[in-house]
Amino acid sequence: MSGKKLTLENVKKFAANAAEKNGWVLNPDPDFLESVVEGLYNTYLEFGYMLCPCREGWGERERDRDVICPCHYAAADVAEFGHCYCGLYVSEKFIEAGGEPGSIPERRPEELMP
Repeated sequence: MSGKKLTLENVKKFAANAAEKNGWVLNPDPDFLESVVEGLYNTYLEFGYMLCPCREGWGERERDRDVICPCHYAAADVAEFGHCYCGLYVSEKFIEAGGEPGSIPERRPEELMP
């Protein structure tokens, strides 16, 4: 997204493209979705990359690489729990079953956390 001013709409399109590429869907709750998209946008403004808004980061791209959206743990979380850690990405099966994202265990190794 370099060379362009990043907007909330760009972030939402990015998330939608990431979901489609991975066989997921975006959280269907419009207020929740807007909140997470705003969080991603704000981390972009702060750090220059879209850090998962539900996690603390180092503020250093290389050290935060594993939690740049979609994080390295998202696929395993969606497969096991039906949604990623922050609830942005969900499986269609999870939504069809009436699931609502909730708290799940953190997969990020403690040694990688700030």
